[in-house]
Amino acid sequence: MNFNELNLRSEILRAVSELGYEQATDIQAGSIPSILEGQDVTGRSSTGTGKTAAFGIPIVQRTAENEDRSSVLILAPTRELALQITGEIRKYAKYLPSISVACIYGGQPMDPQIRALKKARIVVGTPGRIMDHLRRRTLKLDHLKTVVLDEADEMLNMGFIDDIRTILESAPEERQTILFSATLSPEIMKITEEFQTDTVFVKADKGKKTAAKIDQSFCYVAKEEKNDALRLLLEASAPRRALIFCNTKSMVDELSSYLGDFGYRCAGLHGDMKQSQRTSVMKDFKSGRIRLLIATDVAARGIDVEDVDAVFNYDVPQELEYYVHRIGRTGRAGREGASYTLVSGRMQLAHLRQIEQYIHAQIEERPVPTVASILERQETEFKETLKEKAAEGIEEKWLAFIDSLEKDGISAKEAAALLCERMQKKNRRTISLQDVTVRTAPRRTSWNSSGRDREDRSRSRRQFRGRNSRKNRPDNTEHSRRNRRENEKNPRGSRREKDSRQQRRENRKTSGL
Repeated sequence: MNFNELNLRSEILRAVSELGYEQATDIQAGSIPSILEGQDVTGRSSTGTGKTAAFGIPIVQRTAENEDRSSVLILAPTRELALQITGEIRKYAKYLPSISVACIYGGQPMDPQIRALKKARIVVGTPGRIMDHLRRRTLKLDHLKTVVLDEADEMLNMGFIDDIRTILESAPEERQTILFSATLSPEIMKITEEFQTDTVFVKADKGKKTAAKIDQSFCYVAKEEKNDALRLLLEASAPRRALIFCNTKSMVDELSSYLGDFGYRCAGLHGDMKQSQRTSVMKDFKSGRIRLLIATDVAARGIDVEDVDAVFNYDVPQELEYYVHRIGRTGRAGREGASYTLVSGRMQLAHLRQIEQYIHAQIEERPVPTVASILERQETEFKETLKEKAAEGIEEKWLAFIDSLEKDGISAKEAAALLCERMQKKNRRTISLQDVTVRTAPRRTSWNSSGRDREDRSRSRRQFRGRNSRKNRPDNTEHSRRNRRENEKNPRGSRREKDSRQQRRENRKTSGL
């Protein structure tokens, strides 16, 4: 569906056209008409499919038709996502100067936020800081017409449920409530039932939780070899821009330092960093000054950077939903992408199998690339580069330089070889690469195995229990029969227990106790 078919104002269509939007995505085409009509909407779609535009564009139009202050409130789980939403909405409202947007989040002084709230018609913020302004009465919801919960599943995971309830209960009953999430868990459905009326459900992913154009794979490696495996994957895939996810802040710092020592242009991002640091890191990542961003799950929410070639899961995500959000940073807007997951041990492998069931897709196991294969590929690429440069022509001064070397007894072949060797030794990344032990994940029955396979496994377990039950154990000794008769006569204590008590009494007498 074309945006021209969505009954949008000319000012918004002009702004959208300048952004390069032509065809609406499934989530946008399904949500925008219902939101424009004022209906409560719950949308589910994979990360990177345009959810922000799905609610941002119609909200700008509805705000243009309503001059009340603070008539729209958008809740986001993290500062980064709140900033991203604010930036996008300002783009949609570029030719509607009367619409002002305030971004409210923690870690910033209150006074500038209070001044922004006095004139804002759309407020974007994190639940904690919104609650602070409600308590201070610097934000009032009397004229609120629309509430949006973006990344609702993550807000619940982060423990914002009580704040969300308080905010929604403080809002007028006659309002529009919009909820967007990559997943629709029972907790999300409970919020929908409690705070929405005649909900319109838009499920644009057709049950799929990950984008079809993301090539997903994992490598089974020893824990102590994860750093080497990660570097081999980085060199083999050679991403221009990539995200690396860790489960803890300390691991983010350690990995950033480790990769930086080998010459990788990387930086870490996690919740313990000051807001100014996080803003600087994101600016460098978007500009290309940093090619590898190493982050925790929470800090990475709201990262909307184009052309992320790959996502590397250094740690298997602790929550099933996190995997969806992680790999959704690549393959955005219909582009191709790749995700690589490092798995160590049977417990992590079992968790990866649960992820497969959750996303309804199989993650292919692949071996870690070898140093030899990486060097071979780099040599091939280097040859092609030399051919291209030679075809473009060589400056005369360098030809003269080679002539002078030949006069000094160094042939052109020797000079070229020496230069290649020098370049190789200067590359700190490749010269220190190490192969990892070849490992294969233990075999398992596929997560979508047939009912007959499950029935066979169940029958085997029943047969095993039957063979080892007490009544089927062999009992050919007089001693065993005597114990059973004694137990039947005295059910409160077996012969063996009586013998044990007698032995303890004799031991106490012998020891003088």
